[in-house]
Amino acid sequence: MSRYLDMVDSPDHVKKLTLDQLNLLAEEVRHEMITVLSKNGGHLGPNLGVVELTIALHRVFSTPKDKFVWDVSHQCYAHKLLTGRKNRFNTIRTTGGLSGFAMRAESEHDAYGAGHAGTALSAALGICAARDQRGSDEHVVCIFGDAALTNGMSFEALNNISHTTRRFIGILNDNEWSIAKNVGAIASYLNQLIRHPRYGRLQKDFERLLRRMPKGELAIKLGHKAEEALKGAVSGVALEPGTRQPGTEGRGGYGSSLIFEEMGLHYLGPIDGHNLPLLIDSFTYAKECDRPVVLHVVTRKGQGYEAALKSPEKFHGVGPYDLVTGDPIAAAPGTPQNYQDVFGLALVRFCQRDSTLVGITAAMPAGTGLKFLEQAMPQRYYDVGIAEGHAVLFAAGMATQGFHPVVAIYSTFLQRSYDGIIHDIALQDLPVIFAMDRSGLAANDGPTHHGLFDIAFLRCVPNIIAMAPKDEDELVDMLFTATHQNHPVFIRYPRGAGEGVAIKDQPRLLTIGQAEITQHFSQSGGRKVALFALGNLQRLARDTAAGLKAVGCDVAIVNPRFIKPLDEATTLLLGRASDAVVTFEDHVLAGGYGSSVIELYSNHGVTTPVVRIGWPDQFIEHASTADELREQYGLTAERAVAEVKARLQQRLPAAAVTALA
Repeated sequence: MSRYLDMVDSPDHVKKLTLDQLNLLAEEVRHEMITVLSKNGGHLGPNLGVVELTIALHRVFSTPKDKFVWDVSHQCYAHKLLTGRKNRFNTIRTTGGLSGFAMRAESEHDAYGAGHAGTALSAALGICAARDQRGSDEHVVCIFGDAALTNGMSFEALNNISHTTRRFIGILNDNEWSIAKNVGAIASYLNQLIRHPRYGRLQKDFERLLRRMPKGELAIKLGHKAEEALKGAVSGVALEPGTRQPGTEGRGGYGSSLIFEEMGLHYLGPIDGHNLPLLIDSFTYAKECDRPVVLHVVTRKGQGYEAALKSPEKFHGVGPYDLVTGDPIAAAPGTPQNYQDVFGLALVRFCQRDSTLVGITAAMPAGTGLKFLEQAMPQRYYDVGIAEGHAVLFAAGMATQGFHPVVAIYSTFLQRSYDGIIHDIALQDLPVIFAMDRSGLAANDGPTHHGLFDIAFLRCVPNIIAMAPKDEDELVDMLFTATHQNHPVFIRYPRGAGEGVAIKDQPRLLTIGQAEITQHFSQSGGRKVALFALGNLQRLARDTAAGLKAVGCDVAIVNPRFIKPLDEATTLLLGRASDAVVTFEDHVLAGGYGSSVIELYSNHGVTTPVVRIGWPDQFIEHASTADELREQYGLTAERAVAEVKARLQQRLPAAAVTALA
């Protein structure tokens, strides 16, 4: 039973609890998250790590007047529980329920929505600038992870903060993880601060200094000399000018100051992110600073749940699991292999045969399936951190030197690399392969993660080849085919389990731009309807064909395979031979595959009506399953049959309409 969580209906109630009660509240918040997510799934590890941090924020600051901006925002579950949403928390990530991310439309306490990393510092600075323009006095607190510092946008923001405002509070939540273990120089740099032999003593000195001062007088009593002493004692961590740092031998540098201090930001820390009194005192001090401040908070991903602590990558984003053991709920017997695993295992096979192939991920080895390459051939595997733009240009550089990089990035995250796709990859016609996982719906995660726009933004780019497999075996064929091309290749495929199709021992080399007719017209009479089902919507096409056959139609089904180049010959042939054409795509209709068919017919004078089945011109919310959203938005066989019947009736003589109906 939750004694204190039951009392908290708004952040004001957090301010009324004692420190002992707040620590008990933290335990209750963790228990609620662990329990609910065992049924719904979600981002368990990141949220367990920020419970005390979130409670301290709401103890010191006052939302919605004060603004919290969460980087990625998948770690705001405790924030939701403390801001009037605890009675709906059991609905998180389900149809009609709470979002798994911050969402402005959901609560006045969510100042900014996000689902990608590296956005928070820029957005928070913009909110600060708006506040300064108004002359108001609210605080703006940006909570960003150490992984966000691998993203170039974060440094663009850091470069501008001190030049834009005097009042900015950044909380660096350092848990050494993004989704996978953090990589690169920034991670090493922060790790040196934490693991420096003087850190334990210095952190205690910082804590004692804060505790000696009344909270309301903290900033005033820390005069200039005391501030410099604090900086030298804690922030500097022995970074005196001209002193070579331990571990930097051979790297050609002497420490002089911290990155944040060099950028004009007052740096404090590192401090223990699970020590509530220390967090409250530190946030109180930051609140009174008259210059931009960054407080470095060290947390543990998965804090409070042993299974999550042991497997932080697994519990970053998790499906339903056993509450006691933490083991995932087993898939139903016979569930096909996930597309990402099919891709990852196939890439290992191809890398073993082809020394020019390498795999590149932006901090998503498990989610993309590149974990198999990391394990089998680590020398051919690169993790660049959450830096999708860098991943694309890094691949471009390798491609100029005779390599064939395979860049595995979710469709939604590849949006961040669009300039590099055009300016660096396509313009130079470089043989980079893009494995675009999660194209289509990412049902539980919602609009920030749906991959519904990639066809539209790729169709207009010259020099590229774009494909979509109908099943997991064809995904392997497409990857194999891509390794034989000297142009940029994009393969889009969905999240989750495949169709259950066996994978051939020897993949097939596909003919570029050639579709597959999986069902021909029967020549038995009746109105002829051609169904073009892109990618994983072949089953929907088969169901539609059955419905049309029941009303006397003769149906052909096509697996287009290629988005670009389009199989113009097959598309025109069937268009001219049919009384109606239907296109199916797991993508927005605007600018999508169906649009390309309409454009082709318009250019060649084909007047056959085209029914397009896909997603409308709006952002699609989250739901428990993709099927629920398809039903809601009409990506169904029933709708397709009804639309075809309506079009055919418009073209039939009056006497024939009754027979079709």
